[in-house]
Amino acid sequence: MIAQLMSDMIQYFQQDIKRINHALKVYDFAYIISKETHVDEDKHLMICVAALLHDIGIKEAERKYHSSSGKYQELEGPPIATQILLPYNLDEKFFERLRFIIGNHHNYSKIDDFDFQILVEADFLVNIFEDSLSKESIRNIRKEIFKTNSGIGLLEKMYLGSI
Repeated sequence: MIAQLMSDMIQYFQQDIKRINHALKVYDFAYIISKETHVDEDKHLMICVAALLHDIGIKEAERKYHSSSGKYQELEGPPIATQILLPYNLDEKFFERLRFIIGNHHNYSKIDDFDFQILVEADFLVNIFEDSLSKESIRNIRKEIFKTNSGIGLLEKMYLGSI
């Protein structure tokens, strides 16, 4: 399913290489953190799907609102993700959770479980590089956002060294 979903995501973004690469990098980090955190298989699947589709609303946000703002991505993403996933015959509980995560993935006060936490950490691991954040910003993100041992370890190895 994941390989086909990757292909579906790539098809949706078409030649937007930046967005395709972002989703694939977030997926890779989410996969690592999920496996090292030992979440169950249902949560692992949710994490992988959410990682691939977390920014799926950005194209529509830019078309409708001329903005890639997180609030517009969160508004537009859940229905697009639902459409992409319809052929996979997932249950409604899965769709509800996925829509919640995608619809709130820039709202860190709504993180309520490991699936959401791991997606946010993976997204930050990619965004820190893509946005060229300062060491001070990275330290603040570590303190305020990161909770999993695996995510913290990756953040420190990649950006901070041991602190």
